[in-house]
Amino acid sequence: MYLRAVHAEPSISALKAFLATNPLGLLTTALTSSDPTIHFLQTSHIPWVLDDPNPSDSSLPTLRGHIARQNPHAKVFIEHAASASPNTPFTLSQEVMVLFNAPHHSYVTPKFYTKSKPESGKVVPTWNYASAQVYGTATVYTDSKAESTIKFLDKQIRDLSNKAETEVMAHEKPWKVEDAPERYIELLRKNIIGIEIKVTSLGGKYKMSQEMGEEDREGVAQGFEGMQTETGDWIAKTVRERGSRK
Repeated sequence: MYLRAVHAEPSISALKAFLATNPLGLLTTALTSSDPTIHFLQTSHIPWVLDDPNPSDSSLPTLRGHIARQNPHAKVFIEHAASASPNTPFTLSQEVMVLFNAPHHSYVTPKFYTKSKPESGKVVPTWNYASAQVYGTATVYTDSKAESTIKFLDKQIRDLSNKAETEVMAHEKPWKVEDAPERYIELLRKNIIGIEIKVTSLGGKYKMSQEMGEEDREGVAQGFEGMQTETGDWIAKTVRERGSRK
């Protein structure tokens, strides 16, 4: 990720909060497979649970997720884990990456630059967005009969469901895993694998017109407000917030 200084978010605690607020991340790996139909590069959308005992400091967190065994990505993990000792999780030697994005992003028209466009015309379109990128070491839990896998996945699906029900949906009476038949949950658990990533590097940015002058930034904010959309309102608010930090 290109982290231009004016856009980069320097605070690790702020970046961890970004991950917690935007848990759907794209896991990307570069792993060989004996199956010619499986690509070397694989990317999967995964909702992650963030294990972060100290959210206010600069310590790096751990991510937990799971994917279906039928996913080609999982098949590659299972193939690599076959070399591990039986009944034990397998840690990949290759680095993995996860990309997280804010829920809103948009094209920015040069018409929004209310100072630079009429004065010089030296403006071009761009795109405003916010994202964070994680690098780390992945451990996969692929043996459905292993106690370590059962324990990991039981905790994973409960923690993820609870987070989504209480934080994403804000239900007063959240759905719980125990609401489904136990046998049904056991069958589903056998059809997923667990992934745990020890984060070794975390970076991110808010590309929100900070490189522009104050009048142009306000033109961008007003332009997005004028769209009268949820995306427009969010970008306008974020442009002003980020611009005030310059």
